[in-house]
Order: sequence, then C-alpha cells, then structure tokens
Amino acid sequence: MTVAAGTTASISATDAVRASVSYDQLRIHEGSRYWLETRPDAGGIATLAKWRRGEGARDATPETFSVTSEVHAYGGGSFAVIDGTVWCAGEGGLYRIRGNGDEPDLIHRASIGDLVAGDGELLAVRESEQGDELVAVTIADPGRLRTLARSPGFFGAPRPGPGSLAWSSWSEHDMPWDACELWVASYSPGGRIENPTKVAGGKSESTVEPRWGPDGRLYFMSDRSGWWNLFRWDRHEVETVATVTGECAAEPWELGYASYDFLDDGRIVMVVQEGPRHRLVVIDPSGALRPVALPYTSIKPYLAAQGSTVAMIASSPVAAPQVALVHLADDEPQLEVLARSEHAKLSGTKVSTPVELQVRVPGGREVLALVYPPTGSTKDWQAPVIVRAHPGPTASCLLRLDWQAQFFTSRGFAVVDVDYLGSTGYGRAFRESLYGRWGLDDVNDCTSVAEHLIAAGRATPGQVFIRGASAGGYTALHAVAQEGPFAAATAVSAIVDPDRWATTVPRFQRAHAMRLRGGAGPVRAAAVRRPVLFVHGTDDDVAVAENVRELAAQLESRGMPHELLLLPGVGHYVATSARAGEALEAELAHYRSVMAAAAAK
Repeated sequence: MTVAAGTTASISATDAVRASVSYDQLRIHEGSRYWLETRPDAGGIATLAKWRRGEGARDATPETFSVTSEVHAYGGGSFAVIDGTVWCAGEGGLYRIRGNGDEPDLIHRASIGDLVAGDGELLAVRESEQGDELVAVTIADPGRLRTLARSPGFFGAPRPGPGSLAWSSWSEHDMPWDACELWVASYSPGGRIENPTKVAGGKSESTVEPRWGPDGRLYFMSDRSGWWNLFRWDRHEVETVATVTGECAAEPWELGYASYDFLDDGRIVMVVQEGPRHRLVVIDPSGALRPVALPYTSIKPYLAAQGSTVAMIASSPVAAPQVALVHLADDEPQLEVLARSEHAKLSGTKVSTPVELQVRVPGGREVLALVYPPTGSTKDWQAPVIVRAHPGPTASCLLRLDWQAQFFTSRGFAVVDVDYLGSTGYGRAFRESLYGRWGLDDVNDCTSVAEHLIAAGRATPGQVFIRGASAGGYTALHAVAQEGPFAAATAVSAIVDPDRWATTVPRFQRAHAMRLRGGAGPVRAAAVRRPVLFVHGTDDDVAVAENVRELAAQLESRGMPHELLLLPGVGHYVATSARAGEALEAELAHYRSVMAAAAAK
C-alpha cells in the first residue's frame, strides 16, 4: 500500500496487523511469477501466490496449507515449480501439489529446503540433528530420494549447471556469514557427484548465493574485500565482476536468497545495501554499474529476472512491501506493481517518515538511527520515544513503511530504530565486532542514541523506552539492568541467558550463540531496574519460553514491576502471528502505565 498526505488518526492494532503482509521467496516459472504471502489476519499461514499476465494474482496452495520450511530453523527456498507442479516444504516434510485446488501429497517426511529444479529431478537440502545432506528426488519416481553428499555441518544452494553441481558449505562451528565455502563437482542427473573442488571461501571468507550464468560461468558473492561483492569463476580462475563499497548480498539467515539475476542482453541486475538503504543497480558486460531510479529504499534479496524485466519485493517509507516488475528495456525504467497490501481503512492515512540520524558513541564510532517523529508533529516536536533494537544482531534497520511502528507514532510516540554494532550493511568488520561484546556495545549504542535525543530536546525525559525482539530483546533487557535513560523495556521473544541459549537453540544457530557470548552474560533479575513487559510465544523453538518464565518469576519475588504475556501457539515471530495485535496493545498499555505512574508521583 502506498500512502500520501491525509488525515492524522490513531491506527488500530487490528488495522496495523492486517496491513503487515509479508512477501518472500519470489521466483519465475514459464512466464508466471510465484511468491509466498504471509497474512497475519489469516493466522500467519504462508500461502503460495501465482501471478500471470492477463490473469492477475491468485493463491496456488490451499488456504489452510502453509508453505514453510524448518530447515536450519529459519527455512528458505521453500518451493520450486516444475512443469506446472508445485513442490514445497510444509509441516512434516516435502509435498507435491499437482494442480490448482488439489490437496498436497506428502512425498517425504524430512526437514527440507532450498528446493531447486534440476533436469528431471528436484534438488534440495535435508537436515537432521546429525547434519545436512544434499538430496535429489526423481520427478518420474518421487518415492526415490538419493543422497548426494553428507556433512556434520551445513549445506546450501545446490545449483545444477553444465555437467556440474555447485553448492555452499560451512561447518557446524561457523555461521554462513562468517566462514562459508563454495564447491563444484561433476554431476549428471540421476547420478552422483564426482571430483568435488573448492572454488572459494574459507575461515575468513563468506561465499554465498552461487548460481550459473547464461555464459556457463559460476557467479557468487564473496566478502573477501570486506563487503559482499559479485565474483565469477570460469573453471580456471576467479575474477571480480564489480567492486562496490556496499553489501551486495543479505546476511544468509535463510536459504534461497537471490540478490542478483541475469537479463537477456548480458547485463546483471543486483541489489546493493548501504546502511539501512537498498538500491537496485545494473552491471553492464564491461563491469560498469548504473543505478536504477526507483521509488524504493528497501529491497528483499529475491530478484527474479526474465528478458529485460526483473521482479522484486520492495518498499519505501510511504509504501509497504509490494511485489513489483521493473522493465529495463529502455533508459527510463517502467514500474508495474503486481501485489500490495490492500486495506481500505488505511487508504489516505498520514504516516510518519523517518529522518536519518548519526550519533557519535564512546570510542569515536558513529551509529546510525532512523527517527520516526510522532505523526503530524511540527518540526520542534518533543515526545515519548521508543528505541527499537532490531532482532539481529546481524540484521539491520529497514527504511520502509512499518504499520506496527505507525501504530505508535499515530498515538504521539516517536519510534527510533538503531543500527547498533554488529548490524549488516556496514561491512564484515562492523558485523563481526559484536562477537564477545553482546549486551555491551549494542546497549551502549542504543543508550547513546536515547541520550542524544534527550539532550536535543526531542525525547521527553522519563518517557524514553526500549524494546527489542529476539537478540534485540536481550539488548533491551540489559539496557534496563543498569542506570540510563530508559524508563521501561519491552522484550519480545527475548534471549535471556547466552550460555543457556547456546544449549537450547536450533543446531544452525549454535555457532552464533557461541561467538556472541562472553559480553554482558545472562540477564539477572537482581540487576533489572525498570519495569519490563515480556511477550513470548509458547511454541518458540529459537528462544524457549521457559527462560523468560523463570526471569519473570525472579522479578516477581523481588517485587520488580513486570508483565508476562504468553501467546499460545505462537512461535518466534510474534509480529507476523495471529496474536500480533494483542502484543501491540499490551506494549502500548505498558508504556502508558509507566508514564501514568510517573505522573502520579
């Protein structure tokens, strides 16, 4: 949805959640565009949508079936379309859907993802507690599943090429953004891999997103320069395609990312992230880069090109995420929107747009924050402020319309997103700098931004709050476990104890937990100095609810004000769940309660 100047009114939690549709995993098959659409008002089910010119968009999976992968905890690459048949991951395994309206057939019980079409077969990554496997399913005989390779670590991106198969690999002691290798082997469909060769990657290099180009060469992203840039391999040597001081790949929390693709005239289209801002560029055959003028500032790592057109999922401060086609045949790009979150009640609603703020922090670094003033405020506004620590810590702020942030700005709050140390978008060194410093430098960055806003007369003293989800919840809790500017905290799906988390977190993330810990340590109830709201799903398998329950009980025994909102049936992602509205209302009530208590003194 795109909004313009309009009326200033409070946005209800129901409307904010209903408009928070998520689009992911965009792909092309035989002229049709497919993507996953997660609608919170439909119970958070991920539906496969299909768009075809002349027909528009329609659902390609039953309304009660969720296309979702549990591989590596965060999934990705959850579907592939082969000869009009949908192959997808769902609850319990691999499914096949032969036609529109057909019930899904469970083909194999497995944790599976990164599905890709091969020649007469489906290639994928299968995970177990013992490790990963590269597997192939024969289309004509789907009951037959062959294992091509095994590892106690992790696989990703099986990509078939001319007489070859490429894939990425990293050990169980690493995260793919820290150390990831690219391998190639001889391979024929129905056969086995032979003579595997490492192309790139290692302990100090992350190589991700391999794919074969139309020229027969293997392209991939590597951060050997300190930034993820595009390279290619001609079976003899590796060369740089384009040098960019920016991230040309996203941090690979999920499988199946595609931050670049090939146009039919030899050009390459690619996403570049610089801080919180994304842009689309075109690389011509000489290696020269040309920016594409688009009304978007946030682009997901799912480009899908065909001919001279690229499909993308993009957004801006006045446009919520939408699926769009960009036609690049002419000098002036032409834009066509295929899908957007439609909600009549929010049409014409005035929204808060952010200002980028640079704040110097102890040690001389600068941290970037996005400041969303209260909706409709004057230039000299002063207001209660909610500082948000993103759920990374390798994630980043997103310069896009977030209706759940607008829920608060429409009620007189300012919302501030902080790209604290460890965020993506600033190079490898910045991303790694939080290792061993978690709960310290991230807290200092958020605190410095809050103190700057107080000193500048923007934030109302005593009405500055911090909230975070997942790793950001850990940051928020430590921020109120010391003296500082925050009057209260909201911790959503929060990590509480890094050491304990390392023993309960899914296999994929254990290396991350091990590298992050060693900073502030566990959140201790005796150190918490401000009221806390905990929001947690009972089915969260990334940060289990038991740890939060115990911390809440300890705060209760100390008489420290707190609330615990447990959401039955909700996993790690509260914001896209069916209970997201309940969480928003509880968070608003939490801040208002703290402000009312302070005013009554």
